[in-house]
Amino acid sequence: MNILFLCTGNSCRSVLSEATFNHLAPSGLKAISAGSQPAGKLHPRAVALLHSKGISTEGYYSKSWDDLPLTPDIVVTVCGSAAGETCPAYLGPVLRTHWGVDDPGHVVGTEEEINTAFEQTYRIIRARIEAFLALPLDQLANDRAQLKAELDKIGTILA
Repeated sequence: MNILFLCTGNSCRSVLSEATFNHLAPSGLKAISAGSQPAGKLHPRAVALLHSKGISTEGYYSKSWDDLPLTPDIVVTVCGSAAGETCPAYLGPVLRTHWGVDDPGHVVGTEEEINTAFEQTYRIIRARIEAFLALPLDQLANDRAQLKAELDKIGTILA
């Protein structure tokens, strides 16, 4: 099963999601990330945070959804509602869900406030991924409506 974490810039939240998912997921599950308007580089604080958690960022880069190496089974948008952020809409024939989280890369403040925002974003993303990985995916594979309901519920977890 392939999961696409999608946002606009593909430099922070979607990359945090991709790397964390791949770090935690068992064999047979793989995440990729992309953006509708990729920033062209990973946010340095996102990379540093992943490294501090023991999560590799090797091979990760900011990429366009036009350049995906595979077709996802599930698309998870991670755009937040801050500043009226618009989420891209993936139009392929896939299961879609929204796990919105505000972009810590846009936080302005002290170093401590910015670091806290990145940590909180990571905690939310990790809690949602752990909830996803705890689902009985074998059972839900034949019930797309129930899988969608479970995925949507996961999007409300706030760590």
